[in-house]
Amino acid sequence: MDDIREQLTSDLAACSGLDDVEAVRIKYLGRKGLITTLAKNTDFSKLSPEEKKSFGQRLNALKKFAEEAIRQAKEAAQAKEASGGSVLKDLDLTLPGTDHRRGSLHPISLVQMELERIFKGLGFRVLTGPEVELEYFNFDALNIPGDHPARDMQDTFWLTNGMLMRTHTSANQVRALQTYGAPIRAIFPGRCFRYEAIDASHENTFFQLEGLLVDRDISVANLIAVMKTLLSEVFHRDVTVRLRPGFFPFVEPGFELDCQCLLCNGKGCSTCKSTGWIELIPCGLVHPKVLEHGRVDTDVYSGFAFGMGLTRLAMMKYGIPDIRLFNSGDIRFCSQFPASV
Repeated sequence: MDDIREQLTSDLAACSGLDDVEAVRIKYLGRKGLITTLAKNTDFSKLSPEEKKSFGQRLNALKKFAEEAIRQAKEAAQAKEASGGSVLKDLDLTLPGTDHRRGSLHPISLVQMELERIFKGLGFRVLTGPEVELEYFNFDALNIPGDHPARDMQDTFWLTNGMLMRTHTSANQVRALQTYGAPIRAIFPGRCFRYEAIDASHENTFFQLEGLLVDRDISVANLIAVMKTLLSEVFHRDVTVRLRPGFFPFVEPGFELDCQCLLCNGKGCSTCKSTGWIELIPCGLVHPKVLEHGRVDTDVYSGFAFGMGLTRLAMMKYGIPDIRLFNSGDIRFCSQFPASV
């Protein structure tokens, strides 16, 4: 059988067209072909059961090999006739195939899609809002008075007619409450802008995700439960967090949720400014004045809100040491994150 296999391979290599391939097929698989007659001429009565089994397996393997080899040779001959080229002679099967470059997604897009998946599983809807925002929704409706430092020219890109480049996705809170009412569970991913110096951990253009949940009898315990679920899903590992008192005009009480830096494991690096901690999620219970601006009855409903930097999450998740890489436009950077959706 080994001799037949070698001879078949040699005969197919010498074929120059479909007629030659057909002749080889008849020679080996025809009614009087070598493989066909091999089975007919074998005296099975002289073989033991084990020998019969072994012979049958080898014969079937030889037949399948012949059928597949002839099929491939036939396809190559057809391609040769269609193109007019010398396919069988010019085809070098030892060469590596052509590598088609896979598309890639920006790491912030990957983090945003993952967060949207997690929050949808928790019953949140995904909403968006304008990047060029009214001063009312960005500041006034969020209980940020006119003398608040955030309204300074040093922090905000001001436009004309009371318009500005939104400084946070929190601007969507009151819009959503006025549109959908309570109860509501929603997240608001998007791009934000702040007038500040650029370094390894700060950019004037960055991405945030705001979250809002308003319902009956909502407390800090509900907030902590959602945050723990979120972080364990995002990082696919246990993380160390701490909750510090914080002040934000649109929540009361307010908290700062810090996560131990995953790049240095708390030892200190440029990303965490050598503190070992990353300021990750400002959060708290929604201020009653914000609910009133959203036309929500504060005697019936309460809620919590939180905001997180998608850019910083991406830095921690993928071990990116410098925030400036995200807006660099360097294809070598983005190509490290192949598309998987």
